[in-house]
Amino acid sequence: MTGFATTDLSDAYSDDETAFLRHLEPVFQDYGGRSRFHGPVVTLATFEDNTKVREAVEGPGKGRVLVVDGGGSTRCALFGGNLAQLAAKNGWAGIVINGCVRDRDELEAEDVGIKALGAHPRKSQKRGAGSFDVPVSFAGQAIKPGDWLYADRDGVIVAARELK
Repeated sequence: MTGFATTDLSDAYSDDETAFLRHLEPVFQDYGGRSRFHGPVVTLATFEDNTKVREAVEGPGKGRVLVVDGGGSTRCALFGGNLAQLAAKNGWAGIVINGCVRDRDELEAEDVGIKALGAHPRKSQKRGAGSFDVPVSFAGQAIKPGDWLYADRDGVIVAARELK
């Protein structure tokens, strides 16, 4: 599904209980070279440490979306230009970060969707902290590994299954 619109999906699946459609609060800005992306979710919970973010995008993306709960911190960036290059090269469809990014010009140059709360020039710490494949909750919704995320310029929706 390449030509989807979150507005159309929202309308079409609003009464479908099997989809368990959730709308994230409109707190995210677009930073990547792709404004529309979707795929199965991989979750990561971390705080002001992007070591595990790098670990994720160094591996095969297989069209998935990395959802990073950075605790909403706006004190440093969890994602930047080097990681965006890796994500695009390794086939990640997109990254949604409950936190900040940096290197905005470099992010826009990569063919990967990136949504985050804002931009910050400070890099994160490198402590190796973080947990993969855990349920996360931010922007008013719970997100689990294996959910499907759909994002475009109108917003972000999450479903319990793939929407066709």
